[in-house]
Amino acid sequence: MKCKTILVVDDEPDVLETIVEVLERHQIQTAGTFGKALELLETQRYDMAILDVMGVKGLDLLATAVRKEIPAVMLTAPAMNPEYILKSMELGAVSYISKEDLAHLDALLAELLGVLERGESPWRHTMERLEPTLDERLPVGWKDEYKKLWD
Repeated sequence: MKCKTILVVDDEPDVLETIVEVLERHQIQTAGTFGKALELLETQRYDMAILDVMGVKGLDLLATAVRKEIPAVMLTAPAMNPEYILKSMELGAVSYISKEDLAHLDALLAELLGVLERGESPWRHTMERLEPTLDERLPVGWKDEYKKLWD
């Protein structure tokens, strides 16, 4: 993957540090608060934004990223919630990644950018990646309630 300019937003400094290390070959800007992230989204141009779902009101930041046509990946704690996954998809995020996968973030983003460049569904790619973990953690039948994730 060519060098990209990426905004990373999370209220946990250790998460920001980890992402900066993992994505070392890219130009990374970080924000630890909603206000700083909003300012950067409004004034800068990014190839991608990685937004924490909870700590910095990531779903609110997602609206700005979508409006600015910045592909946004939602970042979540290990306890993935299908409601937030669905809401992220409906609001225009291109993917959803667990903080458990940070060590593989560079490869995941490269795959995702390839999917987007080929015009394929980023959500099909995301759900194929998340499905085994969700199957393991959620009650049997969870897919019936969240069919829209595969549409």
